[in-house]
Amino acid sequence: MTALAAATAALTSASALAATAPIPAFSEAPVAATGLPTAGDEAPKCVRVRGAAACVGPDESDRPGISIEDTEPDKLHATVEYYLNGYLGTKYVIHNLAGEGEIRGSRAIGKVVTFRAALYRGNHRIKASRWKTVRGATKYPVKRETRVTPATARARSEVCTSTKGVAGMCFAEKDTFVYACDTGADTRQARAEYFVAGDPTARFEIHQLAGFNTCGKAEHGDLAISKYRASVFDHNRRIATRLYKYH
Repeated sequence: MTALAAATAALTSASALAATAPIPAFSEAPVAATGLPTAGDEAPKCVRVRGAAACVGPDESDRPGISIEDTEPDKLHATVEYYLNGYLGTKYVIHNLAGEGEIRGSRAIGKVVTFRAALYRGNHRIKASRWKTVRGATKYPVKRETRVTPATARARSEVCTSTKGVAGMCFAEKDTFVYACDTGADTRQARAEYFVAGDPTARFEIHQLAGFNTCGKAEHGDLAISKYRASVFDHNRRIATRLYKYH
């Protein structure tokens, strides 16, 4: 089953998925686990697979937004994959490259988040949890934006890069946002791959699934983009890319 089909099934059957126990705290900066949420906080909703735990927490919790924890001392890295606001045309991925006990994530989520935890070796997914949907976790959710074209993304942005007429990535640094744009009329997938705030231990990805002349958007607030590239994938096989650029 493809990731898109799996996420579609998750959106229709989320009520059947059980939440697991909350896991330790998360903040915008990289942190180590510091203990369970206090009694006055609403606990994050989590899913687990051996080696990784992904959570979505409300603004009032010790782990607001979406986060991914590496829970095993192995050579695999923990990853969270997610969709926002019920829209399956764009998938977001955060790779936690920091190692056991470390937590990475983002506070920029929508009203509806469908997510799962996964373990990767390089760019190959080894195993993944079931999908889970959480609704209304944040008071100030990012808005769904699905009608941006590559031309519009370039006009709004300060920096852009692209592969040979197939994929583009653009971003701006005031209230930082990133676009991943599909610029090729084919069945291949455009991706933006990047790092923020100079942290080499968390790689962010935007997978644009909606097809030709569409863009997916991610928001990062005050965190600046530090390294970035645009790539083209055939399923999970990279077939074209630009070298990473530093910003």
